[in-house]
This record gives sequence, structure tokens and C-alpha cells, in this order.
Amino acid sequence: MDRLQLFNTSKLNNLLNKRSKETKFGETVKIPSKLTSIYDTISSLDVDFVLFGVPEDVGVFANHGKTGTSGSWEATLKILLNIQTNPFTRPDRVLILGSLDYSDVIEKTNLLDSDSKKDIQKARKRVEKIDRDVTHLVSTIVKSGKTPIVIGGGHNNSYGNIKGSALGIGKPINAINFDAHTDFRSEEGRHSGNGFSYAFAEGFLSRYFVFGLHENYTSQAIFQGLNKIKNVKFNTYESIAVRKELKYGKALKQGLQFIQDNAFGVEVDCDSIINTTSSAMTPSAFSVEQARQFVHFYGKEENSCYLHICEAAPTPENASQVGKLITYLITDFIRAKLL
Repeated sequence: MDRLQLFNTSKLNNLLNKRSKETKFGETVKIPSKLTSIYDTISSLDVDFVLFGVPEDVGVFANHGKTGTSGSWEATLKILLNIQTNPFTRPDRVLILGSLDYSDVIEKTNLLDSDSKKDIQKARKRVEKIDRDVTHLVSTIVKSGKTPIVIGGGHNNSYGNIKGSALGIGKPINAINFDAHTDFRSEEGRHSGNGFSYAFAEGFLSRYFVFGLHENYTSQAIFQGLNKIKNVKFNTYESIAVRKELKYGKALKQGLQFIQDNAFGVEVDCDSIINTTSSAMTPSAFSVEQARQFVHFYGKEENSCYLHICEAAPTPENASQVGKLITYLITDFIRAKLL
């Protein structure tokens, strides 16, 4: 793949901070030594997880959103590589493959005008190309028998995760989405707000559950549309956290009951975590602990087939905190699958 930049020893050493009497995650994690075939390289390694980044915000721009999601991959690596190696973190089971490089595409997109319909359509065409790359890479990882962990970019990449997993497994999959929004908007050209609707329309997504939907930011038309589709269900943040109609544990079980009979992807939009800098940052949302509980709860299920963490948009001032947040979610998923 032309866009794939492999993680290597040089990059690792630039980010790794060694300390005496400690062994850091980056000292024992697997990295690709050389790549003749992505499939052969991944399938030959004794690992369970393949971690890669999609540092882009083209999909967010194409959705008239706040860009900055391209920075979460680098912010995560700086933290993840420097946590401890121990029986709970298990870096020996992880391959850090690298990232898909869209720096030139981002540079061109930054020159576009978000108020121009023509420019928005240009951006949406570029998202289609990102879709193809993510689909191919996820499909290859799944076919090799490993579990993808995908970090960064807009929620547009849910489409490639779902399609790639479905192609790798050989049948449509389900998805559970920890999100303030449905991202099930109309098929008006690809962007960060319609990855799930495109995957559903094209037959790659079978059942879809939105966990913690925010009532203030979901239109009447969206609610009416969702209620007409038997394979799409949701609960709302307000019903769980404000009105207390549904306890958090029961809400988790509600989602699981809907998707558990098939392979399913675990999607986490950082918009749904309180005060996390993202494309739609909010002061009222689930806590970090609740997000971690969500990832653990669904990650421990045998049918969970990938983890995607997206929409975080770190600033220079809080990049380390965003990196820590995403690192917690990654390691929670790993622990859930292995312990």
C-alpha cells in the first residue's frame, strides 16, 4: 500500500523514554522488520492485535466539522510506548504496524473553503480514497486472524473498518458505537457523519447500536428514520445519566443483546467523553471511567472483532492528556480480550 508508513526502530527510539529498572511498552512491543507482503508479515507474527493510525481530518472537514483529528495518532504513540510492560499491558501480543499517510491530502484540503459546495464535494471524493485504503488494510489484518485497533482520524473511518472486517470475515458484521451522534446521516457523499449509513446501505453492516446518543443534537428526522429501521437501535445519554431511567450496566447489556450474535466492531467517538478536545467537544457527557468500562465490557466478548477510537483533536497544551486517554482505552481492550 502506497499510503502505509511502517513503524520502525528509528521512530520507536525517538519516542521511547527508557528508565532503569523499568521495561516500557515500546521495548517489548512488536514492530515490522520488513514488509514484502502485508498479509504474510502480519499472519507470520505471533501477536493478537495489529495497531495502526489514520492521522487525517479530511472526513471531518467534509462534514463541516472542526479539524484537528489528524494529531491523535502521534499523541497516542508518545504515551503508549512509555507505559509499563507487565502482565496487564501485554505489549508482546501487539504489533504496531504504522500509519496511513495523508499529509499531502490534508495540505490540499486545508486550502479548500468549507463554505463552498464545490470544495466540500472535492473533500468528500478524497474521503472515498481514504475509505479504500482503510478497507484494504483492515480486511488484510482480519484475514490474517488478528484484531485491528485503529486510532485517529474522523468517524468516516468507521466505514472502512466495517467493510474491511466484513470482507475479511466473509459476511456482514454488527457495530456498537459509543457516540453523542448517530453518524447515520444521508448518503450525500462521504464524510465523518455517514460512515455507518453507507456501510449499512451497501450491506456490510447488519445490526447497529448507538450507545449514549445526545438528545439535543439529534434531529427529529434522524429519530424518525432510526425508528423505522429494525436493525438499528439506540439509547440516549439523557436516559442513562440525567433521568436515570436506565442504569449504566443495564444500558451496556441492552446494546450487547442487540449485537452479540454476530461479529461486531467496537467504535468509540471521543465526542462522547466529557471535556475531551474533539470535533464536537462537550461539557456534558460520559466520564472517562464510563468510556473505559464500555471498552472493557464489549472487548471481553468473543465476537468483538476490532476497536476504533476516533475524533479526538489534541492541542499542543493537552496532547499528552489525550494520548493518555486513548492509551487507557487501547490497553483496556487488550486486557479484556486476553485476561
